[in-house]
This record gives sequence, structure tokens and C-alpha cells, in this order.
Amino acid sequence: MTLLEIRNLTVSFDTSRGPFRAVDGIDLHVDRSEVLAIVGESGSGKSVGMLAVMGLLPPTATVTADRMAFDGLDLQTITPKQRRRIVGRDIAMIFQEPIASLNPCFTIGFQIGEVLRQHAGLGGRASRARTVELLEAVGLNDAQKRLGAFPHQLSGGQCQRVMIAMAIACNPRLLIADEPTTALDVTIQKQILDLLMRLQAEHGMGLIMITHDMGVVAETADRVVVQYKGRKMEEADVLSLFETPKNPYTRALLSALPENAAGDRLPTVGSFLDGPAGGVS
Repeated sequence: MTLLEIRNLTVSFDTSRGPFRAVDGIDLHVDRSEVLAIVGESGSGKSVGMLAVMGLLPPTATVTADRMAFDGLDLQTITPKQRRRIVGRDIAMIFQEPIASLNPCFTIGFQIGEVLRQHAGLGGRASRARTVELLEAVGLNDAQKRLGAFPHQLSGGQCQRVMIAMAIACNPRLLIADEPTTALDVTIQKQILDLLMRLQAEHGMGLIMITHDMGVVAETADRVVVQYKGRKMEEADVLSLFETPKNPYTRALLSALPENAAGDRLPTVGSFLDGPAGGVS
């Protein structure tokens, strides 16, 4: 059953040179218990599209879609109160820059506890115990002592773990992970990915993995959407995408992987992509 459905999503920003279209007619869907990877280089509109779903784009953005629905609920017509009830509880997002996303004026214990108070009705000892449990689940050492820490007292990787703990606090039905392993070393990256996949399997939640790492795609995804310049180039199940990519841009991405390099120098995405973006293959 479809959990998130998007048809013809377009996001534009006003600039000094006129409107800039960051997302151009994207269609995608995520089913319950499915992992969808959205892959593409920086600037391809991956994050912007999902921020539109969350309702977190600035007023300068113009968002249009033929349909943008979560579990049948129209995200374009819901009231601010309805959105506040859904975002953080039913739909959660792990942001790419955790230090910028956390409030520097409040402790991490308070910030995770706020999610639990607002969406789970937990307070006092119950909230504190759940917060410690979440921090331990994402592998943050000395979780009890970290409750009183401020974001600037933690490393980038530790702040990323805090963001993941906040996102999974209410066992959301849809989790959007925007480069969730940024700033983490290779060993911790594996632990975080394993954690996300375990939580996804245990709770049957839909998971959108935004990434430029094809290794993460191969390890986690059921289905893949490839984006370039705001447009969808290709959509396929993960096995088909790696074995028989149809779009030239997808083939260029895969050929740039180190294991596919023919010589000492890695191939680059060629100039044939400098023209019109093309379309879905």
C-alpha cells in the first residue's frame, strides 16, 4: 500500500536572474515497509523535493504538484496545525547538517524530550528514560551524561546521532534520511546504516534514503530514483539499476565508481549531459 505519493512536483525559487526551478516535475512513491533511494549529484534537487514534502521550504519557494499525499492525506491542503501533528510523529527527517539543525541554546536532552512531549505525551522521568534509551540505540557513549550537553560540545558525528535519535523517537511511519552518515567514519557509517535498516524492518516504516553514495544504495534500497538537474532520469528496482541501467546519466554514475574504473583515472560525467536533462528511461 502506498504511503507517500508525489505527482509532478515542481519547486522554484525567485532569484535576481528570475525563477530557478530546483525540482522539475518529479513523480515518485514509497510503499509501506519499502526503502526508496533517491540518488544524484549535489544540486540535483534531492533534498529540496523532500523538504517540500515536510513543508520546510522558505516562503521564497513556490511549490506545485498534481498530488502530494501521505497515507491518503493531501499535504498541500492540510492546516498548519495538522502539519505540526504529523511532522515529527508520522513523518520524520534526518537532516544533512545536524549542527545547523540543532538549537544551540538548548541541551540535547531537552530537544529530544521536546519531541516526546509534543508527540508521545511523555514527561518527567519517562521522557528522560526514553531519551537515554534513544541515545544508546544510536550508539552515543555515556548517554546519561550527554543529556545536559549542548550541541557545540559534541562532535559532528555525535550531533548526527542525536538527530537520528530525534527522528526515530516516535517510531515514524515514514523516515526521510538525508545523507544520514555524513561526518561519520566508515565503521560508524556501517553501524548507523545497520541501525536504520533494523528500525525500518522492526517497525515496518517506509524509508527514503537520499544519497550520492551508490554503495549505500546497493546495501539498503529496494527501489531507486536517479535525479539530475531537478528531473527524474530513471527509476528501477535496485538490482535492475545496477545490472542494466537504461539512462546515460545512470550509466555515467555507475562508471565513476572506483570498482568500475578501467584505469588509474576515474571517468567523469561527460559533456553530453550539459544539454537538456532528458527524461525517465
